[in-house]
Amino acid sequence: MRRSFRDAIVGFSLLGGVVIFSGLTLWLKGIQVNSKTWLVNTKFSNAAGLAVGTPVTFRGIQVGNVKEITFTPEDVQATIRINKDNLILFKPITAKVETSSLLGGDSSISIISTGVPINNMSYLPKEKNCPNKIILCDGDTIKGGGINNISQLTGEINRFLNEAERMQVLNKMVSSIEQFDSTQKHFDELVRLARVELLKTKPILKNLEESSIHMNNILSSIDDPQVLSDIKSSTRSIKLLTEKLDRISYKVDEMLNDEELTNAFKDAAIGIGRLFNDIYD
Repeated sequence: MRRSFRDAIVGFSLLGGVVIFSGLTLWLKGIQVNSKTWLVNTKFSNAAGLAVGTPVTFRGIQVGNVKEITFTPEDVQATIRINKDNLILFKPITAKVETSSLLGGDSSISIISTGVPINNMSYLPKEKNCPNKIILCDGDTIKGGGINNISQLTGEINRFLNEAERMQVLNKMVSSIEQFDSTQKHFDELVRLARVELLKTKPILKNLEESSIHMNNILSSIDDPQVLSDIKSSTRSIKLLTEKLDRISYKVDEMLNDEELTNAFKDAAIGIGRLFNDIYD
């Protein structure tokens, strides 16, 4: 009897230790087996470091853990078990994978609520009439963000540098386009001024055209044999007339240089004058 009782005590002690150890393990992992838990689905494009049992926090406090992880060709889906049935999270809500440092470490999921809280909210996440457009309810799906670590930071820096280089190229292209536009404007102004100057030269071109027509008429007239004959005849007549005039002028010069003839003209003029004076006196 004493041995059986002692064995029973040892067995119950071992069983209690196993139960206590299992409960402590579940408690350390944030797993609580009761009716207060409810589930939320999350989708991540990159969930490196996640595993079943990964802690889930809200504002730095652990509120649950990862129950299950599944993979699809598009994303990684994680089922979150939240241990507090009175936790009200106002939408919009996102989930973000975080590590203890940039160099890596233990991963966790941080739930981020950016919604505006409503006072006196009477609904709870597990209720059937839970307003899932306002708060996060049991079975909802939220969008997840990637992990922040040194490799992602390096990738972001490289992306930033590539973006900066691309922006420099774009700025150069914009500057070139602006210079081209400015050159085009100057060229348009030059074309406009050239058109104005061409309009100014239009009357001159018209006069030149008319003069050209007259010259063509004159030249065509000169080409006529009769006109050429008349021109030659006129030229000979003018030449003869010039010779006659030269001779007459020579004779006149001789007469004017003849003193006797000059005195005779003077005496005749004086005599005629005296005669008129005698008559009208």
